[in-house]
Formats: sequence, structure tokens, C-alpha cells
Amino acid sequence: MLTTGGGGGTFHWFRNDQDIKIQGIVVLFGWGSVRQPQLKSFIGLYSSCGWNSLVVLAHFFNPFFPERATSLAFSVLNELLEELRARPCPVVLASFSGGSQACTYKVLQIIEGTCEAHLNLDDTRLIMTCISGQMYDSGPVSVTGDLGARFALNSSVLNVPGSSKLVSMVAKGVTSGLDAMFLTRFGSHRSEYWQTLYSSVGLGAPFLILCSENDELAPYPVICSFAQQVQGLGGHVRLIGWKDSPHVGHYKHNPIRYRAAVTEFLDHSMTIFNQKLQKVGERTGMEGMHDKICELICDLQKAAVDSNQSLRRVATGPNDHFFLPSSAECQTTKESGSLHDEENERKSTVHLGSPTGLGPHSVLGQVLFDVCVPKNIEGWDIKFENRKPFETASKRSSPLKRMKRSRL
Repeated sequence: MLTTGGGGGTFHWFRNDQDIKIQGIVVLFGWGSVRQPQLKSFIGLYSSCGWNSLVVLAHFFNPFFPERATSLAFSVLNELLEELRARPCPVVLASFSGGSQACTYKVLQIIEGTCEAHLNLDDTRLIMTCISGQMYDSGPVSVTGDLGARFALNSSVLNVPGSSKLVSMVAKGVTSGLDAMFLTRFGSHRSEYWQTLYSSVGLGAPFLILCSENDELAPYPVICSFAQQVQGLGGHVRLIGWKDSPHVGHYKHNPIRYRAAVTEFLDHSMTIFNQKLQKVGERTGMEGMHDKICELICDLQKAAVDSNQSLRRVATGPNDHFFLPSSAECQTTKESGSLHDEENERKSTVHLGSPTGLGPHSVLGQVLFDVCVPKNIEGWDIKFENRKPFETASKRSSPLKRMKRSRL
């Protein structure tokens, strides 16, 4: 079914009717004289490899009016997403002649989010994952100026005696007039066009470029320079050039080598797609693991708070005590527990005539003894009360009264 893409061109599907598993989708971008009859041989080639084809035919003036190219590109992406939402698969963008400037680069801009037309985040991630290769047959080229006039002229027209000069002059006049009217605008568009193609390296898809050294419409030095730039940016590029095959006629004149190169490239694109899916799965797994770790940390923090509160309840309980042994010299133990037990311990220690008794070997006692106890205490004897001492680590010591010379 033929679908109109917002005035910038048309597109339609060619489904694989062979009894083989569908591997992916090739989106063909045609422009100018590259129309559907000329693309049929390529559609058959992709179909024999198990790939469906979405053919996009852009209008001739799209490179001069990018708004038309944007409208067509947005319609093509929505059509493509309808298929990918149901069944994600590898997608290869195949641009013929000036199709890269008539529509392809606008597709890339929409995906990268650098265009006035936008996709939602989920659709953008889906299409970026599925794009697994870019093919350029007789391109990429910038179709403006005198080169645009050459594209506009079909070879059959130029072969008519007496008409070639007139038609050529009219075509050159139209394109030159457009250049003169929009000189600054076209210059910025050309720069934007090449920059978009270079930035598409970030999609992680390999490039296959098929060209000829004698192609006047797609100058070989321009294509080689593009391939070198992409490779310098980290892209995987394979360039195949023939000596004398015509514009968009490489498959017709070199079918064996062309078929082998395309078949190998489509297989490589399948591998790239599987690698992308694996990375997406790992990323999703890491995000899920991160959520689980955060949940586990929250549980541990909650358990720690509950445990701390339980310990506080135990420490302040009236019937719970903690015992720590004192030094062997004093042979007494220091009881640690509630505030009430601490007060009882202080009352049961040596009395020095003060209302509050303090142990002479305690830290606080040693500090206060220097302030409260007279210095001239030579000859004084200090007796402990006749009571059973606290249980110590040495359980064999007898509960006898002890007398010890003060060393203060």
C-alpha cells in the first residue's frame, strides 16, 4: 500500500513472500531518477537474504526544502516503529544517490533528538537499538548547485538530439536560482547534513559504501573523504569501489561481488543487533540489581535501628546488669548497670567522713582526694567495712577483712 509522507514523498512495504524466517528490515531511500523500477533488483536481493523492504521515494526538492524531508522522515519512523513494537529486529538504512540528503539524514536527526520533530524516549531507545547498519550506494553526496541539475536530468532525456542543451540549461537555471535565493540557508543545511552523517557513528552501526571511480554524480574523492572521516571517528567502514560502473548501476554490472558484499554486511548487522540486545539486557539487569541493593540497604538500616532500640531497652531495664572485672590489686569488681545500682555501689565504698563515699582507687576518687583529703595523713590506717566483697574473677579469695597502709 502506497503511503504519502506529509508531502515530502511516499513509502510502501515489500514483504518477503518466501518461506524463510524474516531476519530484519532494510529501509531504502530513493531520490531523483532512482525510482521504484530501478530499486526492484535491490529489493529482490534483500528478500533472498530474508529481509523485508520499506521503500521510501523522496521528492526532488526535499534537499532544498528540509521541512519536506523532515515530514517524510517522521512519517517513515512512525511506520517503522509500528513493526518494531510488535517484533524488534535489526534495521539497515540503505541510501541510494541523493536519498541520504532527501530523507536519511532527517531520520538520523529525529532519532538523535536534534530536529524539530521528536519521538518519545521509549521509541527513541527502541529504534536506536534496532538500527544495525548503514549502506550508501553511489553516495553520500550533497545535491545542490550544478550537481543538482545533473541529478535532475535523466540520461534518456539527454540522449534525445537537440534537447540536451536546452534541458540542461533550464535545469541549471532552476538550481542556480535556488542557490542564489537561499545561498546562506543552503550553506548551513549542507554543513548540518554532513555533520549529521558523521554523528551517526554514535549509533554503533557499521557502514558499507559502494561506489565507482568514474561516477560524475557521486565524486569518488568526496566519498573517500567521508569514509576516512567516519573511520577517524571510530566507525566501522567498508568501502568497495569499482572502476567504471555507472551511477546506481554497481549491482547490475558487478552482481557477484555486490551480492557477496551485501550478504556479508546483512549478516554482520544481525550480529550487531544481537550485541545491542545483550547490552540492553545487561543494563536492565544492573538497574534491577541497583534497586535490590537499595532495598536491602534500607532493610539493614531499619534492622539496625530496631536492634539499637532493643539494646537501649535492655540497658535501662531494672533487672539487667553488666559486670566488668576491676584491677587485681584492689581485688574488687566494678558493677556497671542502671543508675540506681551505681548509686548503691558508691554508698557501699569506703567512707571518709563525708556524706558521699567515693572509692580511693576510682578515677573520680583520685581527683577529689587531692582536693578534699588533708595532706598530712601519715600514720592513718584505713579499714574496709566488715562485708563480703563483690565476686571477682579470682573466686578462691577468702572474704577476710583487709588492712592496708595508705599510700596517699
